[in-house]
Amino acid sequence: MIAAVARSAVYELLALPLAFTRVRTRLRVPRLLLREPVGAHSLSLVRCVIHSVLSGGVGLLGWFLAMLSVLVLVRGLAYPLVAADDFENSWGGPTLVGAWLVHAALGVLIAPVFVALIALSGRLQLRLTRTVLGGDRSWWAIPAAVVLAAAGGVFFVAWVHQI
Repeated sequence: MIAAVARSAVYELLALPLAFTRVRTRLRVPRLLLREPVGAHSLSLVRCVIHSVLSGGVGLLGWFLAMLSVLVLVRGLAYPLVAADDFENSWGGPTLVGAWLVHAALGVLIAPVFVALIALSGRLQLRLTRTVLGGDRSWWAIPAAVVLAAAGGVFFVAWVHQI
C-alpha cells in the first residue's frame, strides 16, 4: 500500500514535466510507473492541449504541496534553528523545549497528510489522462482538475501574501 501511494505521489510530481512531452510518453509513464493500462483514443491537437493545461495545473499544485511538506517538516524538526526567537509566545511555550516538541510533532503529523494529498492528486492525474487522451467516460475528472488547479492557485496566492 505504501509503495502504491509513493508511486502515485511520484506520478503527480512527474505530471508537470510530462505535460510538455509527446503523447506517447504521457501514455507510457503511467503504464510503467503505476502499472495501469492507458491507451490512446481519438487523439487531436485540442485534446492534447487540454490535457497539457489541466495536467500542468494540477502538477503545479502537487509541487506546491511537496514544497509545503518539506517546509513544515524542516521548520518543525529544526524549530530552534529557524524560528525560535519568540518561543515564549509560541505553541508549546514558554520554554524552548516545549515549543520545539509541539512544532516537531506538528511537522511530523502534517507532512504525511501533504504526501497523501499529492498521491490523491496523482490518482486524479491518471483519471485525467484516461479521460482526455484515452477516451474514458469519467466526466468528473475534467471539472475536478479545473477546480483543484484553481483552488491551488488561490491557496498559493494566499500563502504568498501571509509570508
